[in-house]
Amino acid sequence: MASPLRDQPAPDDQRNVIIATILVAAIMFGWMFWFSPQPQQSRQASGPADTTQQAEPSATADTATADTGTTDTAAAPAGTTAETTPTADPEPSSADQSPTAAPSPPAADSITAAALQGTARTIVVETDLYTAVLSTKGGTLQRFTLKEYKQFNQVDPVQIVDTTAGGALSLSFRTPTGTQVDTRSLYFSASTEADTIRVEGEPATLTFEAPLGDGALRQTYTFHPDDYDLGLSVQQVNPASFATDEGYSLAWHGGMPYSEGGQEDELQYTGLYAYSGETLESVLLSDGDHGETRLSGAVSWIAVKNKYFTATVMPDSPDGVLGASLVGDKVGRATTEADFKELTGRLQLPRPRSEAQVDEFHLYAGPIDYYSLAGYERDLYTMVDYGWDWFEWMTKPLAKYLYIPMLTYLGEGMPDALGGGLPYGVIVILMAIFIKTLVYPLTKSSYRSMAQMRELQPKMEEIRDKYDDEPEKQQEEMMNLYRETGVNPLGGCLPMFLQYPILISLYQFIPKSIQLRQKSFLWASDLSAPDKILQLPFEIPFYGDYVAGFTLLMGLAMIVTMRVQSTPSSGGQAKMFMYAMPAVIFFIFNRFASGLSLYYLFYNIMTAAQQKWINMQLEEEKDDDGNLTNGQADGDPDSKGFFGRLMERAREAQKEQR
Repeated sequence: MASPLRDQPAPDDQRNVIIATILVAAIMFGWMFWFSPQPQQSRQASGPADTTQQAEPSATADTATADTGTTDTAAAPAGTTAETTPTADPEPSSADQSPTAAPSPPAADSITAAALQGTARTIVVETDLYTAVLSTKGGTLQRFTLKEYKQFNQVDPVQIVDTTAGGALSLSFRTPTGTQVDTRSLYFSASTEADTIRVEGEPATLTFEAPLGDGALRQTYTFHPDDYDLGLSVQQVNPASFATDEGYSLAWHGGMPYSEGGQEDELQYTGLYAYSGETLESVLLSDGDHGETRLSGAVSWIAVKNKYFTATVMPDSPDGVLGASLVGDKVGRATTEADFKELTGRLQLPRPRSEAQVDEFHLYAGPIDYYSLAGYERDLYTMVDYGWDWFEWMTKPLAKYLYIPMLTYLGEGMPDALGGGLPYGVIVILMAIFIKTLVYPLTKSSYRSMAQMRELQPKMEEIRDKYDDEPEKQQEEMMNLYRETGVNPLGGCLPMFLQYPILISLYQFIPKSIQLRQKSFLWASDLSAPDKILQLPFEIPFYGDYVAGFTLLMGLAMIVTMRVQSTPSSGGQAKMFMYAMPAVIFFIFNRFASGLSLYYLFYNIMTAAQQKWINMQLEEEKDDDGNLTNGQADGDPDSKGFFGRLMERAREAQKEQR
């Protein structure tokens, strides 16, 4: 009489199952602790558009665009002016100043005296894509808001410029008298008396000029009506009268203001970058509160970025650049408990050889969109993190040639007759179906191998029982069994392992995709953030204080998939894994982007459907005795499979050596 416990694992196996479960749980919780994103934090509805995201307002009275808790229109009205007077305070060294703080005016002398007196006037430049606010104080950008992108509250526009830095762009140089000058301290005259410039149809230019010594400094901005690209021309008239042979530096001041609601999470994506000699250098402050990198020679570009947006400065002649420096500090500020990154990137350039020389630059200030950045042909998209370096060989091409084209063309590039594009949630589902179909041969090979291994289990148990005290003989008989049947013991694992880089690349790409940012689908208001369907009255460690809808469905889909994969002979270990694995995944994915959970949900649905179809095919391939025939007739030289033929050749080679 058969024992009722025959199908239960032995005590040793039970102990191994318990140990394995504990180890898997430890690994999963460790992964969740180190790699899961921080929870999104809602911004206060009464908070200002910029100050709650970057820093406290500058205390300088002459900052015409200081944050006061109002929107851009109210904070920077056209034609706003502020009277200031020069100061005779000694010039502090750069080391004594915050990287992004508004500079103190230099001591007045014969070279800078005329430029230290003036009136700050703001000029607003309007295009369909952005609103730029510039000031005659410094001849620089004070604000740059994107009209087509909203902050996490989906009300305030995204701000590119750190509004507390006293200006985003500046030139720095040393005068023959030894004074260090930052142009944010100087007053410029503008080429227009208008308070607002509307850019339509044709590009528009705005020139600022400041008298220095017996010469002048001119900065000309060029604005395009349908592009996030700005041109910047720097011309120095008689530069020998106000600058030394050291040349000058062009700097971008300030990090990217927070815009996504989860400040701790967003802080991880904020950093400074420079590209030189096909090498990307960066200051991310991931391991400390201060970071500094210096480069010499040609520099293609410097950039500051956060999760979705960037401001990138590109010299038209990279070979003419002497070098660059990236400096960052992590600081705490009174307006929030979260840290901020004060970042400054500089390009060092030589003094012009002639008055006719004009140094040309391009500034891209907008979303991190692959095709917009690729148009510059400077490898700007390398600033985007594709994941761990040892996976980039696969994740990078998958993102460039599969994910980005699908999201771009299916979402925006379809003919108007078809509605101009599909909902992005539908595109994510189509991506899951397409990729799962693409890897179907690997999936089928894996499931076939697992089915063959299940059929060999009785014979394998006989060999183990027969040669229990002879491990070498047991191993030899096992290999003979694999050779005779053509079954590859690794055939079930290897095809599945080859699919993991695709899953990992999507894990890296989807949460940072600008195309999915604030795109809604069904109940999810933002595919780049968790889709909260239930707010909990308490917080669960590592999980959060809410339940995400797509994550819940994904966990259920995993259970269904595992039930389809299971067999009547599955023991307690398999049944435990069937429910433990979805539970762990559900715990981990709760804080992830809903677009990622939506993808894995339909990926699992496709997996279950394919498994059902493969099982039907395997049943049809069985012979009269219920054994798999591999779809080949007896006597077929290929019936042993690749692994069987490989083992046969190895055995023949061993005989020849003897």
